[in-house]
Amino acid sequence: MLTTFLQKVLTEADYQPFRLLGMLRKVQAQYQHIPPEAIDSLAEALNIPRTQIIAVVEFYSFLHLTPQGRYDILISNSITDQMLGNDQIISYLSSTLNVKLGEVRDDGLVSLNHTSCSGMCDQGPAGLINGYPLPRLDPPKIDRIVALIEQQTPLTEWPPELFHVEEIIHKPGLLLTQAFNNGDALHATFTRGLAETLAEADLSNLRGRGGAGFKTALKWRTCSQQAATPRYVICNADEGEPGTFKDRMLLDLYADQVFEGMTVCAAIIGSNQGLLYLRGEYLFLYEKLLDVLQQRREQGLLGTNILGRAGFDFDIEIRMGAGAYICGEASAQIESLEGKPGIPRTKPPNSVMCGYQRKPTVVDNVETFLASTHIAIHGGQWFADIGTPQSTGTKLLSISGDCARPGIYEYPFGVSIREILQDCGASDVMGVQVGGPSGTFISNRELDRVLAFEDLSSAGSFMVFNSTRNIFDIARNFTDFFAHESCGFCTPCRVGTSLLKQQLHKIIDGHGSAADLEELSELCLVVRNNSHCGLGESAANPILTTLASYPDLYLKQLKHQEFSPGFDLDATLNVARRMAQRDDPSAHLMQVEN
Repeated sequence: MLTTFLQKVLTEADYQPFRLLGMLRKVQAQYQHIPPEAIDSLAEALNIPRTQIIAVVEFYSFLHLTPQGRYDILISNSITDQMLGNDQIISYLSSTLNVKLGEVRDDGLVSLNHTSCSGMCDQGPAGLINGYPLPRLDPPKIDRIVALIEQQTPLTEWPPELFHVEEIIHKPGLLLTQAFNNGDALHATFTRGLAETLAEADLSNLRGRGGAGFKTALKWRTCSQQAATPRYVICNADEGEPGTFKDRMLLDLYADQVFEGMTVCAAIIGSNQGLLYLRGEYLFLYEKLLDVLQQRREQGLLGTNILGRAGFDFDIEIRMGAGAYICGEASAQIESLEGKPGIPRTKPPNSVMCGYQRKPTVVDNVETFLASTHIAIHGGQWFADIGTPQSTGTKLLSISGDCARPGIYEYPFGVSIREILQDCGASDVMGVQVGGPSGTFISNRELDRVLAFEDLSSAGSFMVFNSTRNIFDIARNFTDFFAHESCGFCTPCRVGTSLLKQQLHKIIDGHGSAADLEELSELCLVVRNNSHCGLGESAANPILTTLASYPDLYLKQLKHQEFSPGFDLDATLNVARRMAQRDDPSAHLMQVEN
């Protein structure tokens, strides 16, 4: 039976080693783990070492070498899910299903565990079952789920409303309100000319919406100028940053516009192959997106001779991740697409010169391609007239946490944090996490700061915390997240994130001295300045920015507070203040010698 199944999997993957991750996902879904015999068979069929396959399995959290339950339940452990009572949900699931967290029930029917984030922070507490979403969990919903599991009802026969993910758009703006017909951007591109459309993208000053903010036109132009072929277009839909879910909404409701942006890019850079790397938590979108792609082929917008233009051939394939935050980083994503562990590459060269299959590759975010579609239609000035000179256009925000109206909001760059909070119904705000764990925590004294690359940049996550929240719960959750998600490639990140976690816990638990706070600050510098990639570089941000925002709270956590240290305690916070771009009186400690 295993041999027959693997033959089918290998045939569908055309025996290509770079499709290994997709093959392993299918094996995992069929057998609830990757059996040793499957590893041996795949290694022989693909002519790769079995140790390479084991390395891939061990790298991704959705793959396992030991059996999981036939109903594998993962509950999101992001800070917003914690705020909504995920601990109570886990406790209720554990008792009603008779399975402990982190274990498989004796009969093998069900397993229960955490996952870092499910991509549903706007409708938590949320989870996944065999990869499919379980939003808005509460005891009545869990009772229904438990009954279906105990009856061993296949997921395909479960009531669809149990899996229904709402796409709540509270404030559509420039991009989300535009009328669009399939093919509009492609017709406009060819009418204007490829070089002229690239010039319009340049004029728009569109910058990458995935967080890095690299200028899109420069990336496309550089890729188009490379001599090597083929060239590739990759849409990064692996929005693993906790608190971010706007790409989920775009792929659910605006997929045609995203795919059209990829196709415009392909025409400009001379590519005939596109890849969409879909976050593993968004399995529920996979079949829907396949249908959209097929419809576009039937409309002559994908495939050969697109729009009847001889030689313009381009198609898009969807590949799925398997639970690895680091694969949101472009070079790590390319490694994953090639069937390997998602370990970031050393740069240079950048992906536009040496990317997928070592060929020139454009990697852009879902929102970036959506914006590119409308820039191709309306021109660069139309986009540049909105926002600020350095941050043109609009930004989609995924807003969650302590607010009356969580969901999707679209704002022109330059909007103040205060205005955003008013719109989403937030009150008595203690602080806001802008940009997810890798971003910046700001206090309620900084609400007149603005959303822009030159001030507070964000890939889309916007978490609100009111005064009932504990700043240390936030810092602990984010620091634990980075320690868990480190790929382990480099020592500063692999060891450093664990040390940050331990040192922070020591201080939070009341066992830290002033010297421990100084050591924590110095450790933050080491991790930030010596890590191989962006994960390690930003892993200290939760500590540094909460330190700068509320230094007095950290001081109160120290033991022997009456002790007068032999060093300047306030000076130890200089690192945090620089990182948080703050030097106001509230970010300083006043030491009084006794």
